[in-house]
Amino acid sequence: MPSSSSASPSAVPPRGEASLRHLPVNLFASVMGLSGLTLAWRVAHTSLGLPAVVGEAVGALALGVFLLLAAAYLTKLVRHPEVVHAEFHHPVAGSFFGTIVIAVLLLSSVVAPYSEAAARILWTVGAAATVILSFIVVSRLLKGEVDASHAVPAWLIPGVATLDIAVTGGHMPMAWAAEMNLLASAVGAMLALVLFAMIVSRLVHRDRLPAAMTPSLMILVAPFAVGFLAYTNVVGGIDRFAALLFYFALFMFAVVAPKVFRRGIAFSPAWWAIGFPIAALANAALRYAELRGSLPLWVIAIALLGLLSLAMAVLTVRTLRIAFNGKLLA
Repeated sequence: MPSSSSASPSAVPPRGEASLRHLPVNLFASVMGLSGLTLAWRVAHTSLGLPAVVGEAVGALALGVFLLLAAAYLTKLVRHPEVVHAEFHHPVAGSFFGTIVIAVLLLSSVVAPYSEAAARILWTVGAAATVILSFIVVSRLLKGEVDASHAVPAWLIPGVATLDIAVTGGHMPMAWAAEMNLLASAVGAMLALVLFAMIVSRLVHRDRLPAAMTPSLMILVAPFAVGFLAYTNVVGGIDRFAALLFYFALFMFAVVAPKVFRRGIAFSPAWWAIGFPIAALANAALRYAELRGSLPLWVIAIALLGLLSLAMAVLTVRTLRIAFNGKLLA
């Protein structure tokens, strides 16, 4: 991200030198993917008897990664506020701030079995921040003169973030939680549909995405997989409309997966964009298979859980590699 013109030359490190000013906000997507993997393994433990320790270990890792990234990004905010300001107001990168609030919401579900009070606090803070962020995003769009080429899959993140309020808040005991879930579902559903249409139009009528942004195509799966989870939490069960959401999410995954998982795309933190959409689809598949009890559905669900587990392991190892060799913050 370009820095503000007000930054002095001495404040800019030499090209290639590691600095927190280069810490990308989209790294919080790693917490989303790891948290989603935790929740998927918990469902698999309940439904299939898979080891519970796997999910709980990943959950501890997700919490540790979040605390580390939060401390690092707060340091970046203090030391380089002009860079964070530019990042937040960028028409594309600004959407990735939604990964922070989604991470907080998902962590509320991760810690819930261990501390109900902590889960309530995290969910309340995450829900409030998510609604505020969605308000800001929609207000920006309605100002007009938005370049249509900026309508990329990352735009869906704030809308999906709103749906995640209902995904993680289905069992919140507060009297006002049910209404918050309804509000979040209404806002998230409409934002997801409108933004999805805008993004698909851009992908059809304009130049293809740069290679570095190709992994973000997986985000196109998220509105429908997350929508399935949010809807089933709100209505208290899986009906035919929920099934329609699941099958369209599965269809979109089949469409975008060959475009994402191909040779020639260099690794970068942008690859973490694949984590949460696959995690949401895996969770949806496990729940749907549990309801239907169909062997083909169980095969799909287990395959998605395996793919998600493998993807999170590879992304974690490769991110640690570039972190230790200095390329992550260069």
